Amino acid sequence: MKFDSILKVKDIAKMLHAEFTGDPEFIVSGINEIHKVNKGDMTFVDHPKYYDKALNSNATTIIINKQLPCPPNKALIFSDDPFRDYVALVKKFRPFEVSNKIISDTAEIGEGTVLQPNVFIGNHVIIGKNCVIHPNVSIYDYCIIGDNVIIHSNSVIGADAYYYKRRQGGYDKLESCGKVILEDNVEIGALCSIDKGVSGDTIIGKGTKLDNHVQVGHDTIIGKNVLIGAHSAIAGVTEIKDDVIIWGRVSISKDIVIGKGAVILATSGVDKSLEGGKTYFGIPADEARKKWKEIALIRKLPEFEKRLNAFNSE
Repeated sequence: MKFDSILKVKDIAKMLHAEFTGDPEFIVSGINEIHKVNKGDMTFVDHPKYYDKALNSNATTIIINKQLPCPPNKALIFSDDPFRDYVALVKKFRPFEVSNKIISDTAEIGEGTVLQPNVFIGNHVIIGKNCVIHPNVSIYDYCIIGDNVIIHSNSVIGADAYYYKRRQGGYDKLESCGKVILEDNVEIGALCSIDKGVSGDTIIGKGTKLDNHVQVGHDTIIGKNVLIGAHSAIAGVTEIKDDVIIWGRVSISKDIVIGKGAVILATSGVDKSLEGGKTYFGIPADEARKKWKEIALIRKLPEFEKRLNAFNSE
């Protein structure tokens, strides 16, 4: 999320009542979690396992819970609880905004777009031309919908990311300040859920089509002309390249990349990145021909056992 006005490290540190190191005039242009940081962004880190990743990332300001030397051209803000302070900043700069109308006055809706009964359009939403939004669709704040998009009944666009930090006695929510972007000619089936980014954007590329009951997690980027079958679930921070086909009931883990033109057959479970241009199947998913050979061998195990027992009894 980019800030609406220019902020400096000294301003952020003052808000958090925290000490810092680095140039006090250092500009902070936005806030992002570690997977999505860009130059000028501020992020947080609260575990030694990720210190190096944060310090060597594109982030230029880092909220951290350990006094460490400041890398060149960066600033560090020291906090006893970086997660808490990060969430506090999100709430300050992207607070929850109550909607008093079913279609917000701040929404922009393009010429020729049709909204069927009971469609909810949140604050600061932008919808392009010639879209069809079917009954009971909910589009949360700040989402951007391109031209010629179809969204079928009861789908939810822009719900919060499923992202929590475990605490003693429960979980703290990492507040979401990103959005969902649906590019031109996208079609979303009925009863789909597409979560907004934690701090960046969840993007579905031009011409992509989702069947019914599809879940897309936060900060996932789906390319152009992708097909996704019913009941598929895609975890957060995943990248699916152009022209991929994902058939029904496929589950895809987080932080992986599916290469261009890959085909993932129904009921598969994907736990690692896959090369493009190949067909995959199984749990865990592997090249389909290899997986089918494994299945064929497994089916012969009872016969092998019978022969082995007969041999041992002789």
